Amino acid sequence: MSKAARNAILEPLINETDLHAGISQLVDRIADDFDGDELYVIGLLRGSFMFTADLVRLLYRRNVRLVIDFMTVASYGAGTESSGRVDMMRDIHIDLAGKPVLLVDDILDTGRTLDFACRHLAAFNPASLKTCVFLDKPSRRVVPFEANYVGFTVPDLFVAGYGLDYDGRYRELPHLSVVAGGEV
Repeated sequence: MSKAARNAILEPLINETDLHAGISQLVDRIADDFDGDELYVIGLLRGSFMFTADLVRLLYRRNVRLVIDFMTVASYGAGTESSGRVDMMRDIHIDLAGKPVLLVDDILDTGRTLDFACRHLAAFNPASLKTCVFLDKPSRRVVPFEANYVGFTVPDLFVAGYGLDYDGRYRELPHLSVVAGGEV
């Protein structure tokens, strides 16, 4: 772990209460759209794990039946800037043919990761493929991409917490913070 990550100063951006209220509103929209369907949720690891967990628990409470799997792609490594390349680290293990699919990610930043993942999942011939992101950072878009469902739109800041990390740290925070100080 880098010295910068160890000594990072975290400034609150979205507190836990507001975070959960926003996710609850997001779930209402998704549940209305998939009412009565069995929804196949694919979470992109690792950053989306907390968001995906909360999302599927709330969808269950709204009577949306789920099949859940995960895939792992990487574009950041240990840095704070996207490498520009997306690598598949772990693929899904379920059949998506003819199924409604919701791809869940932590942050829509450059658009490369979600574009890559959507093109990959489209090859499985789902009935529909929608995307859901915890955070959208439109000012950083390199690949034109818009998520179907967005929890929060944030400015061009490096954030950590609620599953998002800075060099492997701070994923466990129940809120979202801006990483300041150090070599960010």
